[in-house]
Amino acid sequence: MDVDVFIAAHRAEWDRLDALLRRRRRLGGAEVDELISLYQHTATHLSLLQSTAPDPALVARLTSLVARARGVVVGTRKATWRDAAHFVTAGFPAACYRTRHWWVPTAFVFTLLVALLGWWIARDPGVRSALGTPAELREMTRPGGAYESYYSSSHAAAFSAQVWTNNAQVAGLSLAFGAFLGLPVLFLLFQNAANVAAGVGLMSSAGRLDVFLGLILPHGLLELTAVFVAAGVGMRLGWTVIDPGPTTRAAALAREGRSALGMALGLAGVLLVSGVIEGFVTPSGLPTWARIAIGVAAELAFLCYVFVLGRRAVAAGETGDLARADRAGQAPVAA
Repeated sequence: MDVDVFIAAHRAEWDRLDALLRRRRRLGGAEVDELISLYQHTATHLSLLQSTAPDPALVARLTSLVARARGVVVGTRKATWRDAAHFVTAGFPAACYRTRHWWVPTAFVFTLLVALLGWWIARDPGVRSALGTPAELREMTRPGGAYESYYSSSHAAAFSAQVWTNNAQVAGLSLAFGAFLGLPVLFLLFQNAANVAAGVGLMSSAGRLDVFLGLILPHGLLELTAVFVAAGVGMRLGWTVIDPGPTTRAAALAREGRSALGMALGLAGVLLVSGVIEGFVTPSGLPTWARIAIGVAAELAFLCYVFVLGRRAVAAGETGDLARADRAGQAPVAA
């Protein structure tokens, strides 16, 4: 293709399209029809140039022109408060409910692993000695020691923000690493289980397990549930790499990736609640039963949110993905 001849033949159309796009006043019916026709022609010209005679400057100009024209012809949809409300009341709980077969077993295995590791640490002095010297272990488990003072080490608001950031990072890593067949997610889960089990075992060996549970349960129930959901979604994403189902692997990963991104936003909100509890309730002077009751109430509220609101949303056809109109089109695939 002779690019100079091509430009000479179609420059007038491009200039006219550019002029119509720059019009300040509302276009008339004939002008709208002309704009649509010029947009279609220019898109064809761009495709021809890209496939036969790529000229960087010309391709860049036509790409910009076609993008501007598409925005006028097709229109753009702006996110509204209605979209945010729909996400909170339907999209996010539906996504959590749809992935329950991944994160509920994750929670069960995690709890069992913590119990076994904690029992092992509490019963075996050799394991405890590997975790620290006797003086260090006494410092951690004594009244007012490291395990207790940790929750009041900073101002409540600053501590809540720090905890929220750390937990959101763990949840985000679990979601992001899911694409690597879910293996890094399992490693993150084991690290968290080992940390919790160390506290259970050490405080139990010191006869202060009730104190430890009174400190970790108020915020830990909701916090760990959010981590389980993130881990379950991450592993589901990893399984999609292996088994994409009836669609192409790229389309399946795009679908699950969009859902995971939305869940990251939702879980950030859940972790914000647990961070507030950890910063203000856990170190407070409330009786242990009252602090645990607040944590249990927050956990039950989230589970009802997922298994009541989420189940209803799924039954109504909600998947947690973008609305159909906002998704890219997919070509049919042979089974």
